[in-house]
Amino acid sequence: MTINNISYTIEEIASLLKVSKLTVYDLIKKNELLSYRVGRQMRVDASDLENYKERSKNKSSYPNENSSQMPSAIESPKTFVISGQDIALDLLAKQLEKESSTIRPLRLYNGSLNSLISMYNDQCDLVSLHLFDGDTGTYNIPYVKKILTGFPFIVINFLSRWAGLYVQNGNPKNISNWTDLNREDVSIVNREKGSGARILLDEQLRIHGIRSIDVNGYHAEETSHLTVAAAIAGEKADIGVGIEHAAKITGVGFIPLIKERYDLVLVKNEKNEPLIQKIKEILSSNVIKAELNTMGDYDLTETGKIMYETF
Repeated sequence: MTINNISYTIEEIASLLKVSKLTVYDLIKKNELLSYRVGRQMRVDASDLENYKERSKNKSSYPNENSSQMPSAIESPKTFVISGQDIALDLLAKQLEKESSTIRPLRLYNGSLNSLISMYNDQCDLVSLHLFDGDTGTYNIPYVKKILTGFPFIVINFLSRWAGLYVQNGNPKNISNWTDLNREDVSIVNREKGSGARILLDEQLRIHGIRSIDVNGYHAEETSHLTVAAAIAGEKADIGVGIEHAAKITGVGFIPLIKERYDLVLVKNEKNEPLIQKIKEILSSNVIKAELNTMGDYDLTETGKIMYETF
């Protein structure tokens, strides 16, 4: 196999360069390392990796950044990193790429809290959140205010959706609400730390005075709504926390308990201002709303509405 036929995953690139995956994503974001997407997976061709390595070796031979001996940069679309897991974000990324030739969306499939922390560390440009705050009974804003301290930001609603409990078909354990998590005859499949579903579960346990050590299966984790729902379908547990859409895909029962707001967050700065305006335009258009409606299970009543903005 020639080098032109070889490609690597982000994990493989990180291993080859002996750096973290976040460093690789940063190189991609800065257009220093070219990449492309296959489904949900980012890949880098071996030839592009070799080109990056050669450029890195040759940098030291240039007198300085302003020298006339420096090679001229080739104008290329700027990478725009979108972090979040809902498939609706793929539609947004596709529409953004279609409407702007200067933007190349890159998708990261991190949970809500992990995405927000990545934004704080300047590792992504747009994050999606569904973080429930039990003290206020609201979504997202309390977390954004605490984590993006010192950053000007804007929160825009993308959509709303039902969250609740996955149960086996026919609901044989007669599960009906959050308090059933405390039953000895019930087990759960949890989400990973940093995900919105995990925080929803932990907040509901806190509100209802249930200790995590008293929840059977609390430490059994999956990394997406679909894999949690599939685990319930496979009778690996009795309950999982997630969204309605995944229940319909996997065919498990679903008990809706809370209407959650799924918002988008962007940092406000001079570089991002055109992007923020473009996101607003896309969310207010009938095109994206029509595509989201075909997926079902989404409430678009507040789509495009500014939920919070610093000045």
